[in-house]
Amino acid sequence: MQFCPTCGNHLVIAIDEEGRNAFDCKTCPYQFPISALLYSRHEFPQKKVDDVLGGDEAFESNQQTEVACDNSKCDNNRAYFFQLQIRSADEPMSTFYRCTKCKFQWREN
Repeated sequence: MQFCPTCGNHLVIAIDEEGRNAFDCKTCPYQFPISALLYSRHEFPQKKVDDVLGGDEAFESNQQTEVACDNSKCDNNRAYFFQLQIRSADEPMSTFYRCTKCKFQWREN
C-alpha cells in the first residue's frame, strides 16, 4: 500500500497522461509514475505430507477379514482392516480396509 505524501490518503493504481501505470491520489493532484516491477513471483517448496493412517507398514500388522475388494479390477476377498472413531461419539466407528492383493484402500462408515 502506498500513501500520498501531500495529504496522506491511500494511492490507487491508475494510468497517467502518457499511458503508463502510476499511483494516483483521488483527493489531490499527486501522481507517482511506476517504472519498476510491480510484483515478483516466488515459488515455495511443497510441504511434505505424512500419511495419516501410517503408510504401507501400518496395515501389515492389522487383522485380516473376508470382504470383497472395492476395486472393480480386483477379485480378491481378503483385506486388512482397522476401526477408528473419526466423527462424534454418538456416530458409529469408521472401518478402513486395504486389499491384500492390489493394496486398494477404502472405508466404510
